[in-house]
Amino acid sequence: MAASIELVTIVVTILGLGVAAQIVADRLRVPSVMFLILAGVAVGPEGLGVITPAVFGDGLPAIVGLSVAIIVFEGAFHLNLERLRETPRETFRLVTVGAAISLVGTAVVVRYALDAPWDIALLVGSLLVATGPTVITPIMNVVPVRNRVATTLETEGVVNDVTAAILAIVTFEFVLLEMEGVPTLIREFGVRLGVGILVGGVVAGGIWYLLRHVSLSVENAPQNARLLVLIASLIMYGIAELVASEAGIAAVAAGGFILGNTDIPYRETIERFKGDITLLVIAFVFITLASLLSIEDLLALGVGGVVVVVAVAGVIRPALVMLCTVGDRLTFDERLFISLIGPRGIIPASVATLFALELQPQNPRAATLLVGTVFLVIVSTVVFEGGLARHIAQLLEVIPMRTLIVGGGRVGRALAERLEERGEEVLIIDNDEEIVETLRGDGFSVRHGDGTQQEVLETAGARNAKVVAAATGDDDVNLLIAQLAKNTYDVQRVVARVNKPGNVDAFEDLDIEAISTGLSVAWSMDNVIERPAISRWMNELGRTGDVQEIEVTNDAIVGETVSELMAELPEDCHLALLSRDETNQLPHPDDRIERGDHLTFIGRTEAVRRAIDHCTV
Repeated sequence: MAASIELVTIVVTILGLGVAAQIVADRLRVPSVMFLILAGVAVGPEGLGVITPAVFGDGLPAIVGLSVAIIVFEGAFHLNLERLRETPRETFRLVTVGAAISLVGTAVVVRYALDAPWDIALLVGSLLVATGPTVITPIMNVVPVRNRVATTLETEGVVNDVTAAILAIVTFEFVLLEMEGVPTLIREFGVRLGVGILVGGVVAGGIWYLLRHVSLSVENAPQNARLLVLIASLIMYGIAELVASEAGIAAVAAGGFILGNTDIPYRETIERFKGDITLLVIAFVFITLASLLSIEDLLALGVGGVVVVVAVAGVIRPALVMLCTVGDRLTFDERLFISLIGPRGIIPASVATLFALELQPQNPRAATLLVGTVFLVIVSTVVFEGGLARHIAQLLEVIPMRTLIVGGGRVGRALAERLEERGEEVLIIDNDEEIVETLRGDGFSVRHGDGTQQEVLETAGARNAKVVAAATGDDDVNLLIAQLAKNTYDVQRVVARVNKPGNVDAFEDLDIEAISTGLSVAWSMDNVIERPAISRWMNELGRTGDVQEIEVTNDAIVGETVSELMAELPEDCHLALLSRDETNQLPHPDDRIERGDHLTFIGRTEAVRRAIDHCTV
C-alpha cells in the first residue's frame, strides 16, 4: 500500500509540475521544454530526491516507449500530404540534404570533441537531426515572422521529428547491436521497417473503417472517435514490437501519417484531444527523464561538450540552412534567422533515454555519454535560441509590418483574400475554434483568441502591424479592438466594420476609419444602377487588376518627373494619383517626385506589383 501511495504521489507531482511548466512557458512565451527540464532536475536525485531511477523499476523503458509512440503518432498525424506537396524546394532540401548534413556533421564533432566511438557518435547525430514542433511552434507563436519563414521552420520540425526517431532506431539496431554483415543489416532493417509499415497501415485502415462505417453512438460519437484513435496508436506500437523489436516507431509513424491524410469524421476534436494528451505525455516523460540526469555527468563532458553545442548550433545548423535555402524565396536575413533557430526537443530526449536504459547494463559509459550529450544540446539550444528568438528576429528585421484582421467571418475572410492576392502579410484572429480550423484548413494564417484582449493582439504582432481591421459582427467589440490598436499600439491605420449606421459617429469621433456595411452595400447597388460601366469596370479590376497606393522610398526615382517615371513603368500600369502633404492631385507630366510622396497605381495586377517594386526598392 505504501508503495502504491508513493507511486501515485510521484505521478501527480510530475503531472502537476508539467501543467505548471506549460502555463509558465505560455506566460513567458518560451518553449515549455526548458521548464520541464528544470522541474525534472529539481525533483530528481540532484534536487529534492522525490524521483529516483528505482521508482518505476523495470517498467520505465515500457513507459517511455509508449510515450514516444504517442508523440511520434501525433507528429505523423499532422504531416499533411497536401502540405508536403506544396512544400517549397527550400524546405524539401532542409528535410533531406539538411538532415543528412546534420547527422554526419554532428557525428564527426561528437567523435572527435568527446573522443566517442563512432557508433555513439552516429547515434547522437541521428537523434539531433530533430528540431520538432514541441519547441518550434511556441517560438513561432510569439515571434510573428513572415508566413514563409514560419512554415519552413514548422514543416522542417514536424518532418524531422519522425525522421530522427526512425534514423535513431536504424542506427541503434544496426550499429550498436553490432549485427554481422551488410546483407544481414539490410535484411533486418527491411524486416523492421516493413513490419512497422504493415502493422501501422492495417491498424490505421481498421480504425478508418470503424470511424467511417460503424455507428459509434450519436451522443458520444466524438468522444468514442477520440478514444479509438488514441488506443490505435498504442495498439499498432504494441503489435509491431511483439512481431519485431524496435519496429513500433515505424508503425506509429506510418499509421499516424495514413490516418492523418484520410477523410475521417470528428477530425478537429480528435486533433485537439490528441494535442492535450500529447502535452501531458511530453510533460510526464520530460520531467521523468530529466530527473534521471546527473549534473556530474554533464560537467564531465567538459570543454568537449561546449565544443559540440557550439558546433551543432553555431556551425552545422547555419551551414546546412544556408546551403539548402539558396534561392529567391527567402531573403538573406530570413535565411540567417532560420539558421539560428534550431532548438532540439522531446524526441531526442525521450529516444536517447530509451536507448540509454537498454545500454546501461552492458555499456554504462556509452549510455552516460549518449544522454549527457543529447540533453546538453537540448538545454543549450532551448535556452539560448528559444529565449533569444524574438531579439534575433528584431535584430535581423524579419518581423514584417503585417495586417491583422480580427474576425474570421465572411467579411474578414473576403478582406484577407483580397489582401493576400496583393502580396500582403495577413493574420486573422478569431475566438471561434471551428472558424479558426476552417480558415487554417483553407490556407489562411489564423490565431485563436479574443481580439479585445491586449495579450492576444500583442502576441499576434500588433506592435509591428501597419493595419488592424476590426471585422466582427459586434460594433462594441470592433470599437474596443480599434481603440486598443490605435491608442496602445499606435498602429498606422485602423479600420473598423460598423454594422449599425447609427454607430458610425462613435468611431469617427475616435479618429477610426469606419466602414458601414449597410452604406457600402447601398453604394455598390447605386453604382450598378447609376454608373453601370464603372461598376462593371471595378468588378473586372477586382479579378484581373489592382489599385495600390505606396510611399516612395527609392532614392533612384526621387527628382524624376512624372513623365520620366511613366516611361519606366510597365505597359499595363498607370499613375492615377499623386499625394503629398495629405493633399491629392492628378499627376502632371512636369511634376517631380519627392521622397515620401504617395503614388496610386492602377492596372493589371502583375504590372502594378512591378511598379511598386520599382518605387520602393
